This record gives sequence, structure tokens and C-alpha cells, in this order.
Amino acid sequence: MYIIIVGAGNVGYYLGKALDSAGHEVLLLEKDRYRYRTLSEELGEMVMQGDGCQADIQREAGFGRADAVVAVTGSDDDNLVVCQMAKIEFNIPRAISRVNDPRNEKLFKKLGIDATVSATKIIYNLIEQEVGGGEVIPLAALNRGNIEIVDVEIGVRSPVLTREIRTLALPPEALIISVIRDGHALLPGADTRFEAGDSVIALVNADQEHALRDIFEEG
Repeated sequence: MYIIIVGAGNVGYYLGKALDSAGHEVLLLEKDRYRYRTLSEELGEMVMQGDGCQADIQREAGFGRADAVVAVTGSDDDNLVVCQMAKIEFNIPRAISRVNDPRNEKLFKKLGIDATVSATKIIYNLIEQEVGGGEVIPLAALNRGNIEIVDVEIGVRSPVLTREIRTLALPPEALIISVIRDGHALLPGADTRFEAGDSVIALVNADQEHALRDIFEEG
């Protein structure tokens, strides 16, 4: 199978390597030039630089012959555009999207995306299954409150790169509950430092969500 992965962050990189090891033909399509140059030194022609939302880049990448397209960028808008163009313009049999905000899952499915994957939802379910003994409030209770679960990916130019959690001026009552690194969930401490490609899972009051994202995301 020929599989195109749009977004060569932590998720796309490891997914691409796994699929390549399984014998598939894989192309990683990455918009950021710095990230592309870094990966091309290791992966060579397996990675291509370009905006996966643009039709000319999609044609150059070989969307016309792809068996599947997987959009795993940090932007739900971009992922939706990529998958819709893959289905409508190129008639690709299977389009799969990462969903950063779980509230968008219904929209993606309504618009014909074959499958969606939400890291936040997966971790949400895992925590609900694992907590016990009354030590932690089950996350299902958060649905009745004013708490948001936020998933932010650390980019190569993120202002928090290499910084310790203790140095961040987080919004009041915000809590970082997990850092996903190299496919593994870490329980962070005050001295945990962020690395490019990390996915940070945090709890925050709904009205402080944007303030929290601004701390982590590139300006």
C-alpha cells in the first residue's frame, strides 16, 4: 500500500517508521522547513516538504495513486481539509484524521472522514478505567463542570521548549496531567522538561483554554 502521512511531528514520524517497517510505501509530508530538513537527513526521500492542504503539493506527493491518507497535524482545520480533498478530489479509498479537539469528531465523521483518532479521548478513557479508591475524581465528572481537557503538541519553536514545568505561568487551577513522548505517556513532575514532538495533556477551566494554549504554541 502507498500511504501518505500529512504532518511529520511526533505522531507522524513514528507512524511513518512503523508503516515503513511493515513493508508499506510511505511518504511523510511536512510543511515546516526546519522539521523537514531534520527528518530528511534520517529518512531521505521518505519525507517531502510542502503544505498538505495545497492541491499542487498533493499532486506532487502522489495523492492520485495513494491507497490511504493520514492527516496528523496539530490543526484540526488542516486535517479536515486534507482528508476532504483526498476523498473528493483524488478519490482516495481511505482518509484518516487525527482530531486534536474531541468536540470535532462528530463533524469529521459527518463530513465523510473514514476514521478519526483523538489522543485526548484515548487518554480520557484510560484514566477513567484506571482510577480507583477515590483518589482521583473520574474524568466523566468533568463533563458536568467547567473543565476542558486540552491536548497541545510542542513544536520546534514552542516557547516552552526545554523549559521545566515549574517555570511556566499556567492559568489558575490548570493542571498538566500527562506528557506523551515517543509513544509513551509520562506522569510529569515539576522538573519535567518539554521536548519537540511532545503532546501535553492538561486540564483547565474552559474560559482559560486559549490562555493555556498561548503558553505552549508558537507565536
